[in-house]
Amino acid sequence: MAPVTIIKWALSVFLWVSWILSRVHAEPQVPCYFIFGDSLVDNGNNIVLPTVAKALTLPYGIDFPRGPTGRFTNGRTVADVVSQLLGFQDFIPPYATTTGPELVRGVNYGSSASGISEDTGQEFGPVSGLDRQLDNHLTTVLQVVGILGDYDTAAGHLGRCLYSVGMGSNDYLGYLDTRRSSQYTPEQYADTLIDKYSEQLKTLYRYGARKVAIVGVGPVGYSPFAITECKGRSGWLCVEKLNNATQLFNERLKGLVDGFNKNLTGARFTYLNAYNILHDVWKNSSSYGFQITDISCCQRSSDNSQYTCMPLQNPCENRSNYTFFDAFHPTEAVNLITGRRYYKAESPLDAYPVDIHGLAQL
Repeated sequence: MAPVTIIKWALSVFLWVSWILSRVHAEPQVPCYFIFGDSLVDNGNNIVLPTVAKALTLPYGIDFPRGPTGRFTNGRTVADVVSQLLGFQDFIPPYATTTGPELVRGVNYGSSASGISEDTGQEFGPVSGLDRQLDNHLTTVLQVVGILGDYDTAAGHLGRCLYSVGMGSNDYLGYLDTRRSSQYTPEQYADTLIDKYSEQLKTLYRYGARKVAIVGVGPVGYSPFAITECKGRSGWLCVEKLNNATQLFNERLKGLVDGFNKNLTGARFTYLNAYNILHDVWKNSSSYGFQITDISCCQRSSDNSQYTCMPLQNPCENRSNYTFFDAFHPTEAVNLITGRRYYKAESPLDAYPVDIHGLAQL
């Protein structure tokens, strides 16, 4: 076994052992964890929605103990990794199947194909954009008030919880649509999304969130989907144009964090730099043990018109050699790296002003 492969195997084992030990020896670092996002974190919510954006069959979940669960990867999502590092006894469950007292420790609202804009992803059928996810969270908050007995107790509990919000990737993949890119300059598009996102995040604050990790948009231009779409559109220049557009959005996110922390009483917002982490993994892939970065691990249709995995087909044998499991989504091996760096920053650029571990201690 190659040294890098041994390191990655050891990291995976460490995370599993830490998770198992936490079930016996320690309480989680926060009392609850609420997750908002898209297919990078969806763990089953889309299963109950009338959309084709679902991961119901193998090879999705091929390395996950419970098999296919709605996760768009071979194993754990980045939210699963973070929940383990926070010491939760089990993965945070999907909102769609969670009721009663279990709501008190948090739920995952993530919906594949969704975005900041309500129309993002709707071409696949109805999905839960961030507005709908916030509506679902309000329902949860009201139930938590009932479970805990009164508003003040619930507010105190929710104020100690961790919240993560990762939106925008699908909005930017949609920017490849010439109708949208011709309507907005990159700067206008970033401003339009940020204006709406700002109001959505303030709504989350009004619902009791205080410790909020905002996940930036990664370098979506490096996805096999974007690389394929950019062929015939100036190729690599198209890829870099898309990545540069997401950076305009991310720069504005940091400004939101500063503004929220200054102007919202008790707010503890932080920014997680997905772009920096994933760009590092992509550019220095060999040092992380990855051999293939531009095509997906799982099989797709021969003309690449299908961007998700073909059902029940055998994926690549060594998933840890690939950065992408399908045309959009990272492998578990990448999620392990990303989740670890969200939790404990390894570069000053990974998080601003604090990482998740620091946020949990506030």
